[in-house]
Amino acid sequence: PWRFRPIPWSNGKRGFSTPERSLTINPNTNPADYIPMIHKLIRLIPLKLAVVSTIMLMIPTACSISYKLNGAALDYSLYKTVYIGQFPIRAALVYAPLQSLFENSLTDYVRSNTRLQVVDGQADLDLTGEITGYTLTPQSVNENAVAAQTRLTITVRVKYTDHKDESKDVDQTFSAYYDFDSSYMLTDIQDQACEDITNQLVTLIFNATLGNW
Repeated sequence: PWRFRPIPWSNGKRGFSTPERSLTINPNTNPADYIPMIHKLIRLIPLKLAVVSTIMLMIPTACSISYKLNGAALDYSLYKTVYIGQFPIRAALVYAPLQSLFENSLTDYVRSNTRLQVVDGQADLDLTGEITGYTLTPQSVNENAVAAQTRLTITVRVKYTDHKDESKDVDQTFSAYYDFDSSYMLTDIQDQACEDITNQLVTLIFNATLGNW
């Protein structure tokens, strides 16, 4: 027989589940009388499996190959290579190790978050640019007109070229900063500050280019 099974609702009310097939056992009935009913239920199982399989086959499976990690979703049937150029320092104040630090960090981040092959020549995607700013500015001036903190800001101009779809090209300037106590000299914190700022910049650039899909 078919019956509805009462179930509790989360609001304290009671509703009914969908109809389900149940077998009510009468202790005064010979168990052998239920064998035909059991056989009918067993025969329903292959039918249900066949219906599910048919539905799954009707779902379209053709799609482009893509890969998503940390925001990046690239069509790898189109994009296979990326060229990351040099980022020369054009700022008035120069910290020589910054260029290699930035280029290596950007390259490592792209390799870790995409399946693109980084190449030296012609590629599907290009990331080029220059470091245009390396500045120090006073912050948090106290009552004695003395800055309690100093801010180091690094600015990078990036040109991102998509050779498959020029509508995705980007030519943009990115900035990030690091604040430190003015009692320190720049040389005391420069390595740590540049590493921190570089990590910020790389994330911003990646999200605006390869990660902006």
